[in-house]
Formats: sequence, structure tokens, C-alpha cells
Amino acid sequence: MNKENLLSYFKVAIGSILFAVSVNLFIVPFSLYNGGIIGLAQLIRSILIEVFKLNSSFDIAGIINFFLNVPLLIIAFKSLNASFVFKTLWSIVVQTLVLSIVPVLSTPLIQDRLASIIIGAIISGVGCSMILVQRGCAGGTDIIGMVLSARYPKMSVGKVGLYFNAVLFTACALLYNIEIAIYSILQVAVFSFVVDKTHLQNIEVSVMIFTHCPDVKTMIMQKQHRGVTYWHGIGAYTNKETEVLVSIVSKYEIPELQKKILELDPSAFIVVSQQLEVSGGFEKRLV
Repeated sequence: MNKENLLSYFKVAIGSILFAVSVNLFIVPFSLYNGGIIGLAQLIRSILIEVFKLNSSFDIAGIINFFLNVPLLIIAFKSLNASFVFKTLWSIVVQTLVLSIVPVLSTPLIQDRLASIIIGAIISGVGCSMILVQRGCAGGTDIIGMVLSARYPKMSVGKVGLYFNAVLFTACALLYNIEIAIYSILQVAVFSFVVDKTHLQNIEVSVMIFTHCPDVKTMIMQKQHRGVTYWHGIGAYTNKETEVLVSIVSKYEIPELQKKILELDPSAFIVVSQQLEVSGGFEKRLV
């Protein structure tokens, strides 16, 4: 494994730690439930404790979460690439260890419940996004979301989570009380918003490039494997002919693309526009 891969796995571990710690420190102390498969694991944990009167020195939700993710990892292995599966497995292992080691506080770290769940949702959302950016995921509904996002352009990881959680929190409301379900839904809504806004591969941007180097469009097609439309323009100040290129890429690809363009043409002028909706033949590359 080279240095770049080691760094990627390290970032996955950091994201997984942030996710798991935020759950045990900000969400669980208020007897609330996370979204996705981890939320299902927490619900099963609560039922097992009530029915079988279990008394464990650590939170068994992490272990339940691990076993619930096994069939989803099999789906990922069949539908996505091996690197994604290994990073996801690594993330789930780290989460399981952290969820089991970090104690659930008897007294909430932040006394205000609303503030606690918002902070927890932001931290866990950033952690989850760190994993997604490294072309892995935190497991659970993220796996389903990655598969569906790759097939359906208007689908996203956050949306899949919201649909799953609608069913999960309906069960919470029926088994416990509506207040727990409402606060849990609020936490997941903030979490999903953060994930969608920070998962760079899921954000399409338009790139307009003004260049005098004809090799730039060839590089975008052959190295970035993205389509390019171009036309010839005239600079109003210099009165010199220039090529105007337009391409659609993910926000994740922008730093590398800008670097390659400037290597070919240091004087190239690059405009990046984010607020757009793409339809047609654009290929999402989430893994």
C-alpha cells in the first residue's frame, strides 16, 4: 500500500471516529436515535435491553451495527469496486471500536438538547463526508445511497437516508414517544444536509476555461475523461484569438483539473460555477 492510500485510510479513520464520538457524546445521552443502520442498531439495542434485561458495561449498538452491515457490504462488493468495500469495512470496524470504547455520558455534555443534537449532527455529517470524499462510506444506508446515486443522477446519499429514516422514526414514535422521534428526525435532517453539502463528488460544477493552448481540451478528454464543448473567441483587450472551453465535472475533481490546466497554460483563465442542475449524459463518479 502506497503513501497516498495510507493517507486515505487514515482520513477514513478520522471521519469514522468523528461520526462515532458525536453519536455517543451528543445524541445517545438524550436517549435519541441516530439515523440509518446505526439508528436501527440502537433501536434493536434498546429493545434487547428491555426484553432480556441486558446489562453491559459498553454500548452493544456498535456490534449490532457491524453485523447489520455485513449483507450491505456484500451488495457493495457486487455493485461497486473493491477499494470502496475495503474502505467501508475499515470505517465500520473503527466505528464499532469507538462506539464500544467511548462511554455514553450519564450527564449530557451540553445540557440544551436542541443545541446538542445540532452540534452532534454537524460533527457526524462532516465525519461521514470525510469518508465519502475518500471514496468509501460509513456503511448502512450510505451504501444503498452510493449505489442509487451512481444510477440515478437526482438521487443522493442524504435523500436515501431520509427515506429510510422516515420508516425508522415512525417505529420509534410507536414504540416510545413522539418527542423522541421528532428530535431524532431533526438531528438526521441536519446530518443529511451537511452530508449533501460537503460530499464533493455529489456536487456538479461547470468549468469555463479561456486558453491559448489547444492541448487543454485534449487533456480534459483523455486524462479526466470528461466531455468538452469549445469555440473560438476574441479577447476584447488583446484582440487575440482564444479557445473557450466548457465542461461539467464534480467539485471533487476541480483541484486536480485546475493544476493540470495551469501546467499546460499558466496564463489560462478558469471560471467555476457551482449552482446548476445537470441532466443528460453526465457521469457521477462517487467511487
